[in-house]
Amino acid sequence: MLDATPLLRLYARRRLRQLAALRPVEAQERQFADLITRAPETRFGRAHGFSRIRNVEDFQRRVPLRRYEQFWDEYWKSAFPTLTNVTWPGTIPYFAVTSGTTTGVTKYIPCSDEMNASNNKATADLLAHHLANFPRSKLLAGRNFMLGGSTALTELAPGIHSGDLSGIAAQVMPWWARLRSFPPPDLALMSDWAEKIARLAPLSLKADIRSISGTPSWLLIFFDKLAELRPEAGRRLCNLYPNLELLVHGGVNFAPYRSAFRDWLEGSRTETREVYAASEGFIAVADRGDGEGMRLLLDTGLFYEFVPVDELDTPNPTRHWLDTVVPDVNYAIVVSTCAGLWAYIVGDTVRFVGMTPPRILVTGRTSYTLSAFGEHLIGEEIEEAVSAAADAIGAAVTDYAVGALFPTAPGEVGGHLFIAEFAHGLSGADQVATFARALDDHLTATNEDYAAHRAGGTGMAAPRVHAVTPGRFAAWMASRGQLGGQHKVPRVITDEALFANLRAFMEW
Repeated sequence: MLDATPLLRLYARRRLRQLAALRPVEAQERQFADLITRAPETRFGRAHGFSRIRNVEDFQRRVPLRRYEQFWDEYWKSAFPTLTNVTWPGTIPYFAVTSGTTTGVTKYIPCSDEMNASNNKATADLLAHHLANFPRSKLLAGRNFMLGGSTALTELAPGIHSGDLSGIAAQVMPWWARLRSFPPPDLALMSDWAEKIARLAPLSLKADIRSISGTPSWLLIFFDKLAELRPEAGRRLCNLYPNLELLVHGGVNFAPYRSAFRDWLEGSRTETREVYAASEGFIAVADRGDGEGMRLLLDTGLFYEFVPVDELDTPNPTRHWLDTVVPDVNYAIVVSTCAGLWAYIVGDTVRFVGMTPPRILVTGRTSYTLSAFGEHLIGEEIEEAVSAAADAIGAAVTDYAVGALFPTAPGEVGGHLFIAEFAHGLSGADQVATFARALDDHLTATNEDYAAHRAGGTGMAAPRVHAVTPGRFAAWMASRGQLGGQHKVPRVITDEALFANLRAFMEW
Protein backbone atom coordinates (compact mmCIF):
# COMPACT_ATOMS: atom_id res chain seq x y z
CA MET A 1 0.00 0.00 0.00
CA LEU A 2 1.28 3.44 -0.95
CA ASP A 3 2.32 5.41 2.14
CA ALA A 4 0.25 8.60 2.18
CA THR A 5 1.77 9.85 5.43
CA PRO A 6 4.01 12.43 3.68
CA LEU A 7 0.86 14.16 2.38
CA LEU A 8 -0.67 14.03 5.85
CA ARG A 9 2.55 15.49 7.23
CA LEU A 10 2.25 18.51 4.91
CA TYR A 11 -1.30 19.09 6.10
CA ALA A 12 -0.27 18.64 9.73
CA ARG A 13 2.47 21.27 9.50
CA ARG A 14 0.06 23.82 8.06
CA ARG A 15 -2.69 23.00 10.54
CA LEU A 16 -0.37 23.09 13.54
CA ARG A 17 0.79 26.57 12.50
CA GLN A 18 -2.86 27.66 12.34
CA LEU A 19 -3.54 26.26 15.79
CA ALA A 20 -0.44 27.91 17.25
CA ALA A 21 -1.66 31.30 15.96
CA LEU A 22 -5.26 30.80 17.11
CA ARG A 23 -6.55 33.22 19.74
CA PRO A 24 -9.05 31.12 21.74
CA VAL A 25 -11.60 33.77 22.70
CA GLU A 26 -11.58 35.36 19.25
CA ALA A 27 -11.94 31.94 17.63
CA GLN A 28 -15.00 31.19 19.73
CA GLU A 29 -16.48 34.62 18.97
CA ARG A 30 -16.14 33.85 15.25
CA GLN A 31 -17.75 30.44 15.68
CA PHE A 32 -20.62 31.99 17.63
CA ALA A 33 -21.22 34.69 15.01
CA ASP A 34 -21.11 32.19 12.16
CA LEU A 35 -23.63 29.88 13.84
CA ILE A 36 -26.08 32.66 14.68
CA THR A 37 -25.98 34.15 11.18
CA ARG A 38 -26.69 30.74 9.63
CA ALA A 39 -29.96 30.05 11.44
CA PRO A 40 -32.18 33.18 11.79
CA GLU A 41 -34.82 31.80 9.39
CA THR A 42 -35.15 28.42 11.07
CA ARG A 43 -38.15 27.82 13.32
CA PHE A 44 -35.85 27.96 16.34
CA GLY A 45 -34.10 31.10 15.11
CA ARG A 46 -37.36 32.97 14.57
CA ALA A 47 -38.71 31.89 17.97
CA HIS A 48 -35.60 33.21 19.73
CA GLY A 49 -34.99 36.36 17.71
CA PHE A 50 -31.67 35.32 16.20
CA SER A 51 -31.78 38.29 13.82
CA ARG A 52 -31.52 40.60 16.84
CA ILE A 53 -28.70 38.77 18.62
CA ARG A 54 -25.48 40.77 18.54
CA ASN A 55 -23.28 39.04 21.13
CA VAL A 56 -23.06 36.14 23.55
CA GLU A 57 -24.91 38.05 26.26
CA ASP A 58 -27.88 38.59 23.92
CA PHE A 59 -27.89 34.90 23.12
CA GLN A 60 -27.84 33.88 26.77
CA ARG A 61 -30.77 36.19 27.54
CA ARG A 62 -32.87 34.89 24.64
CA VAL A 63 -31.97 31.18 24.53
CA PRO A 64 -32.43 29.11 27.71
CA LEU A 65 -30.47 25.98 28.47
CA ARG A 66 -32.15 22.83 27.19
CA ARG A 67 -31.63 19.10 27.49
CA TYR A 68 -32.34 16.56 24.76
CA GLU A 69 -35.85 15.83 25.98
CA GLN A 70 -36.84 19.49 25.68
CA PHE A 71 -35.47 19.78 22.14
CA TRP A 72 -37.26 16.56 21.18
CA ASP A 73 -40.62 17.58 22.63
CA GLU A 74 -40.56 21.23 21.55
CA TYR A 75 -38.89 21.07 18.13
CA TRP A 76 -37.94 17.68 16.71
CA LYS A 77 -40.67 15.18 17.58
CA SER A 78 -43.47 16.64 15.46
CA ALA A 79 -41.34 16.85 12.30
CA PHE A 80 -39.13 13.77 12.79
CA PRO A 81 -37.50 12.36 10.75
CA THR A 82 -37.67 15.20 8.22
CA LEU A 83 -36.19 18.15 10.06
CA THR A 84 -36.14 20.90 7.45
CA ASN A 85 -35.31 24.41 8.69
CA VAL A 86 -36.35 23.43 12.20
CA THR A 87 -33.27 24.15 14.30
CA TRP A 88 -30.71 24.23 11.44
CA PRO A 89 -31.10 25.42 7.83
CA GLY A 90 -31.84 22.74 5.26
CA THR A 91 -32.73 19.11 5.91
CA ILE A 92 -30.83 17.00 8.44
CA PRO A 93 -29.50 13.94 6.53
CA TYR A 94 -28.34 11.82 9.49
CA PHE A 95 -29.26 11.10 13.10
CA ALA A 96 -26.72 9.62 15.49
CA VAL A 97 -28.57 7.07 17.61
CA THR A 98 -27.41 6.85 21.18
CA SER A 99 -28.77 5.36 24.39
CA GLY A 100 -28.47 7.24 27.66
CA THR A 101 -25.84 5.50 29.79
CA THR A 102 -27.99 5.56 32.91
CA THR A 103 -31.50 5.68 31.46
CA GLY A 104 -31.18 3.57 28.32
CA VAL A 105 -33.55 5.96 26.49
CA THR A 106 -32.80 6.08 22.76
CA LYS A 107 -31.89 9.52 21.48
CA TYR A 108 -31.70 10.76 17.89
CA ILE A 109 -29.03 13.47 17.66
CA PRO A 110 -29.18 15.56 14.45
CA CYS A 111 -26.06 15.32 12.31
CA SER A 112 -25.89 17.84 9.46
CA ASP A 113 -23.49 17.92 6.52
CA GLU A 114 -21.65 20.71 8.34
CA MET A 115 -21.34 18.51 11.44
CA ASN A 116 -19.89 15.69 9.37
CA ALA A 117 -17.29 18.14 8.02
CA SER A 118 -16.62 19.28 11.59
CA ASN A 119 -16.02 15.71 12.76
CA ASN A 120 -13.67 15.04 9.84
CA LYS A 121 -11.71 18.20 10.61
CA ALA A 122 -11.43 17.17 14.26
CA THR A 123 -10.16 13.75 13.25
CA ALA A 124 -7.54 15.42 11.06
CA ASP A 125 -6.49 17.50 14.09
CA LEU A 126 -6.03 14.27 16.05
CA LEU A 127 -3.71 12.96 13.35
CA ALA A 128 -1.83 16.27 13.18
CA HIS A 129 -1.11 16.12 16.93
CA HIS A 130 0.01 12.51 16.56
CA LEU A 131 2.47 13.44 13.82
CA ALA A 132 3.79 16.31 15.93
CA ASN A 133 4.57 13.86 18.73
CA PHE A 134 5.62 10.99 16.48
CA PRO A 135 7.81 12.54 13.75
CA ARG A 136 8.75 9.20 12.16
CA SER A 137 5.13 8.19 11.75
CA LYS A 138 4.06 5.98 8.86
CA LEU A 139 0.44 5.95 9.96
CA LEU A 140 -1.02 5.90 6.45
CA ALA A 141 1.23 3.13 5.19
CA GLY A 142 -1.15 0.54 6.64
CA ARG A 143 -4.63 0.09 8.05
CA ASN A 144 -6.39 2.18 10.66
CA PHE A 145 -8.74 0.08 12.77
CA MET A 146 -11.93 1.57 14.25
CA LEU A 147 -13.47 -0.89 16.72
CA GLY A 148 -16.96 0.57 16.77
CA GLY A 149 -20.57 -0.43 16.43
CA SER A 150 -22.29 -1.50 13.26
CA THR A 151 -21.87 0.83 10.31
CA ALA A 152 -25.30 -0.22 9.02
CA LEU A 153 -27.71 2.71 8.76
CA THR A 154 -31.51 2.70 8.82
CA GLU A 155 -33.36 4.73 6.19
CA LEU A 156 -35.98 6.77 8.04
CA ALA A 157 -37.16 8.68 4.97
CA PRO A 158 -35.74 9.24 1.47
CA GLY A 159 -32.22 10.58 1.93
CA ILE A 160 -32.42 10.52 5.73
CA HIS A 161 -30.65 7.83 7.77
CA SER A 162 -29.97 6.95 11.40
CA GLY A 163 -27.43 4.73 13.08
CA ASP A 164 -24.36 4.47 15.22
CA LEU A 165 -22.04 7.47 14.99
CA SER A 166 -19.31 5.17 13.69
CA GLY A 167 -21.65 4.16 10.87
CA ILE A 168 -22.24 7.78 9.90
CA ALA A 169 -18.49 8.40 10.08
CA ALA A 170 -17.90 5.48 7.70
CA GLN A 171 -20.36 6.97 5.21
CA VAL A 172 -18.77 10.43 5.16
CA MET A 173 -15.13 9.42 5.60
CA PRO A 174 -12.73 11.06 3.12
CA TRP A 175 -11.78 8.74 0.27
CA TRP A 176 -8.12 8.61 1.27
CA ALA A 177 -9.07 7.47 4.77
CA ARG A 178 -11.56 4.89 3.48
CA LEU A 179 -8.82 3.24 1.41
CA ARG A 180 -6.81 2.70 4.59
CA SER A 181 -9.59 1.79 7.00
CA PHE A 182 -10.25 -1.49 8.77
CA PRO A 183 -12.46 -3.54 9.09
CA PRO A 184 -13.74 -4.26 5.57
CA PRO A 185 -17.31 -3.12 4.89
CA ASP A 186 -18.99 -6.54 5.27
CA LEU A 187 -17.63 -6.98 8.79
CA ALA A 188 -18.14 -3.33 9.73
CA LEU A 189 -21.86 -3.80 9.02
CA MET A 190 -22.25 -6.63 11.52
CA SER A 191 -24.32 -5.85 14.61
CA ASP A 192 -23.75 -9.10 16.53
CA TRP A 193 -20.81 -8.04 18.70
CA ALA A 194 -19.66 -11.52 19.73
CA GLU A 195 -19.63 -12.80 16.15
CA LYS A 196 -18.04 -9.58 14.95
CA ILE A 197 -15.16 -9.92 17.42
CA ALA A 198 -14.71 -13.58 16.54
CA ARG A 199 -14.30 -12.71 12.85
CA LEU A 200 -12.40 -9.43 13.24
CA ALA A 201 -9.69 -10.75 15.54
CA PRO A 202 -8.05 -13.32 13.21
CA LEU A 203 -8.47 -11.08 10.17
CA SER A 204 -6.83 -8.12 11.94
CA LEU A 205 -3.80 -10.24 12.78
CA LYS A 206 -3.20 -10.63 9.04
CA ALA A 207 -3.52 -6.89 8.40
CA ASP A 208 -0.92 -4.16 8.80
CA ILE A 209 -2.64 -2.31 11.66
CA ARG A 210 -1.11 1.13 12.30
CA SER A 211 -3.77 2.58 14.61
CA ILE A 212 -6.71 1.29 16.61
CA SER A 213 -9.51 3.23 18.27
CA GLY A 214 -12.40 2.39 20.55
CA THR A 215 -13.86 2.48 24.04
CA PRO A 216 -11.29 1.15 26.58
CA SER A 217 -13.42 -1.67 27.99
CA TRP A 218 -14.27 -3.08 24.56
CA LEU A 219 -10.67 -2.72 23.39
CA LEU A 220 -9.52 -4.85 26.34
CA ILE A 221 -12.10 -7.52 25.53
CA PHE A 222 -10.88 -7.51 21.92
CA PHE A 223 -7.24 -7.78 23.04
CA ASP A 224 -8.15 -10.80 25.17
CA LYS A 225 -9.56 -12.42 22.04
CA LEU A 226 -6.29 -11.72 20.21
CA ALA A 227 -4.38 -13.30 23.08
CA GLU A 228 -6.48 -16.47 22.78
CA LEU A 229 -5.55 -16.71 19.11
CA ARG A 230 -1.85 -15.98 19.66
CA PRO A 231 -0.89 -17.21 23.14
CA GLU A 232 2.77 -17.09 22.18
CA ALA A 233 2.49 -13.28 21.88
CA GLY A 234 2.54 -12.95 25.65
CA ARG A 235 -0.35 -10.47 25.83
CA ARG A 236 1.72 -7.74 24.20
CA LEU A 237 0.39 -5.60 21.35
CA CYS A 238 3.89 -5.17 19.94
CA ASN A 239 3.87 -8.90 19.14
CA LEU A 240 0.36 -8.84 17.69
CA TYR A 241 0.47 -5.59 15.69
CA PRO A 242 4.20 -4.84 15.22
CA ASN A 243 3.57 -1.60 13.31
CA LEU A 244 0.97 -0.19 15.69
CA GLU A 245 1.85 3.41 16.58
CA LEU A 246 -1.42 5.01 17.77
CA LEU A 247 -4.16 3.87 20.15
CA VAL A 248 -7.13 6.26 20.36
CA HIS A 249 -9.53 5.95 23.26
CA GLY A 250 -12.49 7.90 24.58
CA GLY A 251 -15.97 7.67 26.02
CA VAL A 252 -14.99 6.94 29.62
CA ASN A 253 -12.37 8.03 32.15
CA PHE A 254 -9.13 6.26 31.27
CA ALA A 255 -7.63 6.25 34.78
CA PRO A 256 -9.05 2.88 35.95
CA TYR A 257 -7.85 1.24 32.73
CA ARG A 258 -4.38 2.78 32.62
CA SER A 259 -2.53 -0.09 34.28
CA ALA A 260 -4.20 -2.71 32.05
CA PHE A 261 -3.22 -0.80 28.91
CA ARG A 262 0.26 -0.24 30.29
CA ASP A 263 0.69 -4.02 30.41
CA TRP A 264 -0.62 -4.50 26.88
CA LEU A 265 1.64 -1.72 25.54
CA GLU A 266 4.83 -2.87 27.25
CA GLY A 267 7.66 -2.91 24.72
CA SER A 268 5.58 -1.04 22.16
CA ARG A 269 6.25 2.30 20.53
CA THR A 270 2.49 2.97 20.47
CA GLU A 271 1.24 6.21 21.96
CA THR A 272 -2.21 6.57 23.50
CA ARG A 273 -4.30 9.58 22.61
CA GLU A 274 -7.61 10.48 24.21
CA VAL A 275 -10.53 12.07 22.37
CA TYR A 276 -13.80 13.61 23.52
CA ALA A 277 -16.07 12.77 20.61
CA ALA A 278 -19.69 13.00 21.73
CA SER A 279 -22.71 12.26 19.55
CA GLU A 280 -23.39 16.00 19.70
CA GLY A 281 -19.98 16.89 18.27
CA PHE A 282 -16.24 16.29 18.45
CA ILE A 283 -15.27 18.51 21.39
CA ALA A 284 -11.62 17.95 22.32
CA VAL A 285 -8.52 15.92 21.55
CA ALA A 286 -5.32 15.22 23.46
CA ASP A 287 -2.41 17.15 21.98
CA ARG A 288 0.05 16.28 24.75
CA GLY A 289 0.74 13.24 26.88
CA ASP A 290 -1.61 10.87 28.64
CA GLY A 291 -3.48 12.57 31.47
CA GLU A 292 -2.44 16.13 30.56
CA GLY A 293 -5.90 17.15 29.37
CA MET A 294 -7.50 17.48 25.96
CA ARG A 295 -7.30 20.57 23.78
CA LEU A 296 -10.70 22.15 23.17
CA LEU A 297 -11.53 22.31 19.45
CA LEU A 298 -12.29 25.99 18.91
CA ASP A 299 -12.78 26.46 15.16
CA THR A 300 -14.68 23.40 13.97
CA GLY A 301 -18.28 24.63 14.18
CA LEU A 302 -19.06 24.39 17.90
CA PHE A 303 -19.58 27.16 20.47
CA TYR A 304 -19.16 26.22 24.12
CA GLU A 305 -20.69 27.42 27.35
CA PHE A 306 -19.85 26.20 30.83
CA VAL A 307 -22.17 26.12 33.84
CA PRO A 308 -20.90 25.42 37.38
CA VAL A 309 -22.28 21.98 38.17
CA ASP A 310 -23.87 23.04 41.46
CA GLU A 311 -25.83 25.75 39.60
CA LEU A 312 -27.04 23.64 36.68
CA ASP A 313 -30.54 23.00 37.99
CA THR A 314 -31.05 26.37 39.66
CA PRO A 315 -33.50 28.93 38.17
CA ASN A 316 -30.76 31.28 36.89
CA PRO A 317 -27.48 29.40 36.47
CA THR A 318 -24.33 31.32 35.60
CA ARG A 319 -23.42 30.72 31.97
CA HIS A 320 -19.73 31.17 31.30
CA TRP A 321 -18.01 30.94 27.97
CA LEU A 322 -14.33 30.83 27.13
CA ASP A 323 -13.89 34.50 28.01
CA THR A 324 -14.92 33.96 31.64
CA VAL A 325 -14.10 30.38 32.66
CA VAL A 326 -11.43 29.64 35.26
CA PRO A 327 -9.35 26.51 35.92
CA ASP A 328 -10.20 23.85 38.49
CA VAL A 329 -13.97 24.43 38.57
CA ASN A 330 -16.29 21.55 37.73
CA TYR A 331 -18.49 22.73 34.85
CA ALA A 332 -21.38 21.17 32.94
CA ILE A 333 -20.54 21.61 29.28
CA VAL A 334 -23.14 23.22 27.00
CA VAL A 335 -22.85 23.38 23.21
CA SER A 336 -24.37 25.21 20.27
CA THR A 337 -23.48 23.45 17.04
CA CYS A 338 -23.60 23.43 13.27
CA ALA A 339 -26.26 20.73 13.49
CA GLY A 340 -28.82 22.92 15.24
CA LEU A 341 -28.22 22.30 18.92
CA TRP A 342 -28.53 25.56 20.85
CA ALA A 343 -27.44 25.97 24.48
CA TYR A 344 -27.69 22.18 24.67
CA ILE A 345 -26.67 20.45 27.90
CA VAL A 346 -24.49 17.57 26.76
CA GLY A 347 -24.57 15.76 30.11
CA ASP A 348 -20.81 15.68 30.73
CA THR A 349 -18.82 17.60 33.31
CA VAL A 350 -15.38 19.05 32.61
CA ARG A 351 -12.60 20.90 34.39
CA PHE A 352 -10.06 23.23 32.78
CA VAL A 353 -6.45 22.26 33.43
CA GLY A 354 -4.93 24.89 31.12
CA MET A 355 -6.00 28.05 29.35
CA THR A 356 -3.36 28.77 26.70
CA PRO A 357 -4.61 26.88 24.81
CA PRO A 358 -7.70 25.72 26.70
CA ARG A 359 -7.40 22.10 27.83
CA ILE A 360 -10.02 20.12 29.71
CA LEU A 361 -10.42 16.89 31.58
CA VAL A 362 -13.78 15.13 31.43
CA THR A 363 -14.68 14.62 35.09
CA GLY A 364 -17.93 12.65 34.75
CA ARG A 365 -21.57 12.95 33.89
CA THR A 366 -24.05 15.45 35.30
CA SER A 367 -26.01 12.37 36.40
CA TYR A 368 -22.89 10.76 37.90
CA THR A 369 -23.26 12.18 41.39
CA LEU A 370 -23.59 9.80 44.30
CA SER A 371 -25.26 11.43 47.27
CA ALA A 372 -27.74 8.94 48.69
CA PHE A 373 -26.65 9.89 52.23
CA GLY A 374 -25.39 13.45 51.72
CA GLU A 375 -21.86 12.36 50.73
CA HIS A 376 -21.87 14.42 47.48
CA LEU A 377 -19.36 12.35 45.51
CA ILE A 378 -18.75 13.34 41.90
CA GLY A 379 -17.72 11.01 39.12
CA GLU A 380 -14.10 12.20 39.05
CA GLU A 381 -13.62 11.46 42.76
CA ILE A 382 -15.05 7.96 42.36
CA GLU A 383 -12.89 7.23 39.29
CA GLU A 384 -9.76 8.39 41.11
CA ALA A 385 -10.60 6.27 44.15
CA VAL A 386 -11.12 3.14 42.04
CA SER A 387 -7.82 3.77 40.27
CA ALA A 388 -5.97 4.30 43.58
CA ALA A 389 -7.52 1.16 45.09
CA ALA A 390 -6.52 -0.91 42.06
CA ASP A 391 -2.95 0.37 42.38
CA ALA A 392 -2.99 -0.58 46.07
CA ILE A 393 -3.44 -4.26 45.19
CA GLY A 394 -1.47 -4.21 41.94
CA ALA A 395 -4.53 -5.08 39.85
CA ALA A 396 -6.27 -3.62 36.83
CA VAL A 397 -9.98 -2.83 36.88
CA THR A 398 -11.62 -3.52 33.53
CA ASP A 399 -15.13 -2.40 34.53
CA TYR A 400 -17.09 -1.39 37.58
CA ALA A 401 -20.32 0.18 38.77
CA VAL A 402 -21.33 1.66 42.11
CA GLY A 403 -24.67 2.35 43.74
CA ALA A 404 -26.23 2.87 47.14
CA LEU A 405 -27.26 0.17 49.60
CA PHE A 406 -30.05 1.50 51.77
CA PRO A 407 -30.84 0.28 55.31
CA THR A 408 -33.31 -2.59 55.44
CA ALA A 409 -33.65 -3.00 59.21
CA PRO A 410 -33.71 -0.75 62.31
CA GLY A 411 -30.24 0.29 63.43
CA GLU A 412 -28.59 -0.34 60.06
CA VAL A 413 -26.75 2.35 58.13
CA GLY A 414 -26.51 2.60 54.39
CA GLY A 415 -23.42 2.63 52.22
CA HIS A 416 -22.04 1.96 48.77
CA LEU A 417 -21.65 -1.27 46.86
CA PHE A 418 -18.89 -1.39 44.24
CA ILE A 419 -19.23 -4.23 41.75
CA ALA A 420 -15.82 -4.55 40.10
CA GLU A 421 -14.30 -6.72 37.41
CA PHE A 422 -10.53 -7.19 37.36
CA ALA A 423 -8.41 -8.07 34.35
CA HIS A 424 -7.12 -11.36 35.76
CA GLY A 425 -9.52 -11.84 38.65
CA LEU A 426 -8.51 -11.58 42.30
CA SER A 427 -6.75 -14.25 44.31
CA GLY A 428 -8.87 -14.08 47.45
CA ALA A 429 -10.87 -12.22 50.07
CA ASP A 430 -7.78 -10.40 51.38
CA GLN A 431 -7.32 -8.56 48.10
CA VAL A 432 -10.98 -7.59 48.01
CA ALA A 433 -10.76 -6.28 51.58
CA THR A 434 -7.63 -4.27 50.79
CA PHE A 435 -9.29 -2.81 47.70
CA ALA A 436 -12.32 -1.78 49.79
CA ARG A 437 -10.16 -0.14 52.47
CA ALA A 438 -8.18 1.76 49.84
CA LEU A 439 -11.42 3.01 48.27
CA ASP A 440 -12.66 4.21 51.64
CA ASP A 441 -9.35 5.86 52.53
CA HIS A 442 -9.10 7.73 49.23
CA LEU A 443 -12.68 9.01 49.32
CA THR A 444 -12.27 10.07 52.94
CA ALA A 445 -9.11 11.99 52.10
CA THR A 446 -10.56 13.78 49.07
CA ASN A 447 -14.17 14.54 50.02
CA GLU A 448 -15.07 16.26 53.29
CA ASP A 449 -18.76 15.33 53.13
CA TYR A 450 -17.90 11.68 52.64
CA ALA A 451 -15.43 11.84 55.52
CA ALA A 452 -18.03 13.42 57.81
CA HIS A 453 -20.61 10.74 57.03
CA ARG A 454 -18.06 7.96 57.49
CA ALA A 455 -16.80 9.31 60.84
CA GLY A 456 -17.41 6.62 63.43
CA GLY A 457 -19.39 4.56 60.92
CA THR A 458 -22.61 6.11 62.20
CA GLY A 459 -23.74 8.00 59.11
CA MET A 460 -22.55 5.62 56.44
CA ALA A 461 -21.03 2.15 56.41
CA ALA A 462 -17.72 1.33 54.78
CA PRO A 463 -17.97 0.54 51.07
CA ARG A 464 -18.60 -3.06 50.14
CA VAL A 465 -16.92 -4.63 47.13
CA HIS A 466 -18.18 -7.53 45.07
CA ALA A 467 -15.50 -8.82 42.68
CA VAL A 468 -16.80 -10.61 39.59
CA THR A 469 -15.04 -12.80 37.08
CA PRO A 470 -13.71 -11.39 33.80
CA GLY A 471 -16.42 -11.00 31.18
CA ARG A 472 -19.35 -10.55 33.56
CA PHE A 473 -19.98 -6.90 32.73
CA ALA A 474 -19.91 -7.69 29.01
CA ALA A 475 -22.46 -10.43 29.67
CA TRP A 476 -24.67 -8.00 31.61
CA MET A 477 -24.48 -5.45 28.80
CA ALA A 478 -25.36 -8.19 26.31
CA SER A 479 -28.41 -9.08 28.41
CA ARG A 480 -29.54 -5.46 28.01
CA GLY A 481 -28.90 -5.45 24.25
CA GLN A 482 -25.96 -3.05 24.68
CA LEU A 483 -22.90 -5.14 23.90
CA GLY A 484 -19.99 -3.49 22.14
CA GLY A 485 -19.65 -0.41 19.98
CA GLN A 486 -20.18 2.88 21.78
CA HIS A 487 -22.24 1.45 24.63
CA LYS A 488 -20.68 2.08 28.03
CA VAL A 489 -21.17 0.47 31.41
CA PRO A 490 -22.87 3.01 33.71
CA ARG A 491 -20.40 3.90 36.43
CA VAL A 492 -22.65 5.52 39.02
CA ILE A 493 -26.13 4.01 39.15
CA THR A 494 -28.77 6.01 40.98
CA ASP A 495 -31.72 4.21 39.36
CA GLU A 496 -32.69 1.65 42.01
CA ALA A 497 -34.32 -0.72 39.49
CA LEU A 498 -31.23 -0.71 37.24
CA PHE A 499 -28.92 -1.29 40.20
CA ALA A 500 -31.14 -4.11 41.44
CA ASN A 501 -30.96 -5.66 37.96
CA LEU A 502 -27.16 -5.47 38.02
CA ARG A 503 -26.95 -6.94 41.52
CA ALA A 504 -29.21 -9.83 40.56
CA PHE A 505 -27.20 -10.54 37.41
CA MET A 506 -23.95 -10.44 39.38
CA GLU A 507 -25.47 -12.68 42.06
CA TRP A 508 -25.05 -10.29 44.93
